[in-house]
Amino acid sequence: MAIDKSYASAAEAVADIPDGASLAVGGFGLSGNPMQLITAVLEQGATDLSVVSNNCGVDGWGLGVLLAAGRIRKMTSSYVGENKEFARRYLTGELELELTPQGTLAEKLRAGGSGIAAFYTRSGVGTQVAEGGLPQRYDAAGNVVQASAPKDVRSFAPGGVPGEYVLEESIVTDYALVHALRGDRHGNLVFNKAARQFSPPAAMAGRVCIAQVEELVEAGEIDPDQVHLPGVFVHRIVEVGPDIEKRIEKRTVSAAADTAATGGTGA
Repeated sequence: MAIDKSYASAAEAVADIPDGASLAVGGFGLSGNPMQLITAVLEQGATDLSVVSNNCGVDGWGLGVLLAAGRIRKMTSSYVGENKEFARRYLTGELELELTPQGTLAEKLRAGGSGIAAFYTRSGVGTQVAEGGLPQRYDAAGNVVQASAPKDVRSFAPGGVPGEYVLEESIVTDYALVHALRGDRHGNLVFNKAARQFSPPAAMAGRVCIAQVEELVEAGEIDPDQVHLPGVFVHRIVEVGPDIEKRIEKRTVSAAADTAATGGTGA
């Protein structure tokens, strides 16, 4: 029996995401944001969402559009800058936040998709990540009403080098939303450059992974050696085409480039 995981539209692919669902969402900064799927979730109406992603987009783009609409109840992230609405909601008690070191977050997602319940890591030892006390929720007056709990810390000596390690539980979510450059009807995915950062582990963590791709090809058209994420982790795939908007989080001009552009005056 042929396996065809393709869906006709992003709206159809996300139609069954319910209120209160947990989502793992790929992307690094604004690179690799599954914008068409995010927009479809916005239009579909699901709310009270618990989202795991490296960051929460920016005001008006990426996960920022769901945040601004009041659809996100909790974020699990490693970086929460560049988003004024995020800061406002967090500091006024409208949003719960679980801050997690970036590499730890990626491994928690990968481990969840690999059937690993928990692991020990050096990251966070000696900080509030391990010792507890990180503010997770404030009230409207700015008081901390929920803080992170202490985690188990044990000593190990990998390679004969002793050290302390903190226990981190893996992450498994109801759904995952990711963007890929190319995919086939069996769900095999190829990512482009920085979009490969968090997208594979996010996809692995979702019980139902939904992928949007710029190009959908027939099974067998992608060289197996070029596959970044096997189709076993992907349940739904939708083609959004190559002509989609891709925003840049920040543009930086070097001093040398600025001098050249102004004829050497630097003005």
